[in-house]
Amino acid sequence: MKNRLLATAAIFAVSVSCSQAADKSFLDVTRPDVTAFIDEMVTEHEFSRDALADVLGRAEIKQSIIKKISTPAEKKLSWAEYRKIFITKERIAAGTTFWLENREMLERIEKESGVSVEMIVGIIGVETYYGRITGRDRVIDALVTLAFDYPPRSKFFRNELVQFLILAREEKIDATVPVGSYAGAMGRPQFMPSSFRAYAVDATGDGKRDIWDNWADVSGSVANYFVEHKWRTGEEVASQATLSNRWKGPVPEPKNKLKAATTVESLSRQGVVFATDLSADSKGELLTYEGDGGTEHWVGFHNFFVITKYNRSAMYALAAYQLGQEIARKVAANAG
Repeated sequence: MKNRLLATAAIFAVSVSCSQAADKSFLDVTRPDVTAFIDEMVTEHEFSRDALADVLGRAEIKQSIIKKISTPAEKKLSWAEYRKIFITKERIAAGTTFWLENREMLERIEKESGVSVEMIVGIIGVETYYGRITGRDRVIDALVTLAFDYPPRSKFFRNELVQFLILAREEKIDATVPVGSYAGAMGRPQFMPSSFRAYAVDATGDGKRDIWDNWADVSGSVANYFVEHKWRTGEEVASQATLSNRWKGPVPEPKNKLKAATTVESLSRQGVVFATDLSADSKGELLTYEGDGGTEHWVGFHNFFVITKYNRSAMYALAAYQLGQEIARKVAANAG
């Protein structure tokens, strides 16, 4: 009787497994658009047709990915709401621990790149909470789904799929293994494949660019991203500001500004009051947010807008900057 029960259980388990596999939707590599893509990869990038078809055929088309990328947020977050997600006691504590445990490595990268430790730590903290939140979808599933079954951005994700397949070959990675976000952002710094190929570095000299498990490669790659986008060593990022009685016109509305269109001198003449050691002709831009205590004003300088190259959001840039500053203060207090 016991053996019969075990056999029945085994049969049931197999049937459930088969049912779950049947419920999955894998990419049809005979689709005209997919065969055209394979032709392109063979012709332009010298991929093996059979090997590539095998890899793509194991990619799952996931409706959950399409839903996440196509469903807008219920409401646009204010700065107060956005800040509360990232500037928390828990995340500051995690960042402080990360800094202290990796101090020698982080300071070496700061010295080599000119990008401050607090900026590196701020970015990693906002992106993945120091490796805690890196996404649960296979990169191949995300990119294939969005490249072939999400027309609004298929061109973008098709290019990212090309870049991913090339980097998997370059790095000798099984393309069906890496996991990331539902949009295909990978590893602890959440690089898209094109960013990986352009900016990821081997910071340990082991011949690999490992942004999934190697903190030196992660930190070095983040720093290199900033270097390549013209980060200026030692320059200020942002300064909190107020509007004096010389300010003309209404109070500015919150807006996602991604570049500095004016100068420190011009802002001062308009009645924006802020502290900076930068020269009068340095670029600066007034930023307005709705914070917990009401309207906040900041002036973002050149380095602030370098951060927005990582993520095209001024609130993201301010959150990463502030998180890094808060952690730096904790680290300094610890040293004291």
